[in-house]
Amino acid sequence: MEFPDLGKHCSEKTCKQLDFLPIKCDACEQDFCKDHFTSAAHKCPFAYKKDVRVPVCPLCDSPVPVRRGELPDAAVGAHMDQHCRHSAGRKTGKIFTHRCSKEGCKRKEMLPLACDQCLSNFCIQHRHPLDHSCTAGGPATRAPEPKPQQPSAPALLVGWRRDSGGAGDHTQDLFHTKQELNH
Repeated sequence: MEFPDLGKHCSEKTCKQLDFLPIKCDACEQDFCKDHFTSAAHKCPFAYKKDVRVPVCPLCDSPVPVRRGELPDAAVGAHMDQHCRHSAGRKTGKIFTHRCSKEGCKRKEMLPLACDQCLSNFCIQHRHPLDHSCTAGGPATRAPEPKPQQPSAPALLVGWRRDSGGAGDHTQDLFHTKQELNH
């Protein structure tokens, strides 16, 4: 018992295989076998209609909008002829433009690194006031004041006792230990 009307032949000219589960191309709407159903495999002439990639202008690196059904090459060409921000005679901007103000230093940085005291621009090596001999006399040029030394946590717990009483007893022991250390 044969089923002459079951399945369809592949629309690829070189294949014509009888396929019982053919796949229809969503661009050209022809039936193909499992080997030729992709747009690239059967060289679909309408594949650009389903292509959702956005082309980028090679001159200004901006995305070029393409209407559905329009060829991307034509849209990029029209953009380059009319709306492209890149001009052939224009030089590209310099990136490292912020020169160091330290005498004898010729380094340049991408971003300005201004000193908080003298407001001059410096490179990364001379950005701190002590590194560029800042003359503004701000707080960064003075020597840091020594901090009063506080006892460490183990020193506070020197008199800690482990009684069999409740948590209140331990808290009182710790409180008395702190007071004894402060006197």
